[in-house]
Order: sequence, then structure tokens, then C-alpha cells
Amino acid sequence: MSRLEPTGKGVTLKPEFKPDIKHLREAGTSIASMWFLLCGYNTSLPVEPAIYDLLASMPDGLKRVQVKTTTCKTEGWAVQVGRRPYSVGNRARLVPYDPDLIDLCFVLDGDLTMYVIPSRVIAGRVAILLRNYSEFIVGSAASFMPSANPAA
Repeated sequence: MSRLEPTGKGVTLKPEFKPDIKHLREAGTSIASMWFLLCGYNTSLPVEPAIYDLLASMPDGLKRVQVKTTTCKTEGWAVQVGRRPYSVGNRARLVPYDPDLIDLCFVLDGDLTMYVIPSRVIAGRVAILLRNYSEFIVGSAASFMPSANPAA
């Protein structure tokens, strides 16, 4: 027996995984990066704070990608696509992203539907209803979540 092997009572060899939508915000950039990588486009994360969340190397050049997530559903999934300029307490009003500084907006809604929306399509807006952007749906990451009726 190795010192690295777990021993004793209550030791579980299989970790318990419980994905929860409450962690969507933290997972958003990783899911976006994974999607671009699966499409064959290398990604990079900025080392210093930047207005974009990741870079995607695409055939027509580097694309600056802003990642947004939402768990707010009223008349459909609503997502803020604006940013707050730096202010004490982060209370400044939302302002739209400059479409000359962001190329794409990757959005992940609470159903884990993924959208890739060109920044020029949402230019000037600080919030959108995703039902109006269904043509930009690129897939779903819903398989990451446990099913409602798991097979026994």
C-alpha cells in the first residue's frame, strides 16, 4: 500500500460532482474557451485586465471576445451586454461596449444555450433579450448538467 492511497473510515474514492447553475458566471469564460477550441480556434486569456475576456485565433484573425452569462429569466433570458466603467463601489451606470474594441460576444444563458453574437449587432445596447438573437445560437452546454431523470 502506498502513502498516496487513501486509508481510513469515511474515505471516498470517487469524488462527488454536483454541477449547479449558480456557478455559471465563474464557468462562462472556460466554457467559451472550450467551445472555440472545439471549433479548432486557439484561445488566449489576457494576462493583464482587458476589456475583452478572451482572444480567439480565427481564420480571419484574432477576435476579441466578451463573455456574458445570465440566469435572469423574465420574458425570456435577459443578459446585460454593457460594462461598468471603474468607479468606487462599482456603481457607475452600464455603458455599451465599443464595437471597435470587442469583436464577438459569447453569451451563455441559464439553459446553457450558447450564442456568438457579433459586437456590431448589439452595438449601443447595455441589455438584450436573447429570444431576439436565436439566429446566433451555436449550441448547448447542457450536457454538463445532471439530467432531471438520471438513469439508474
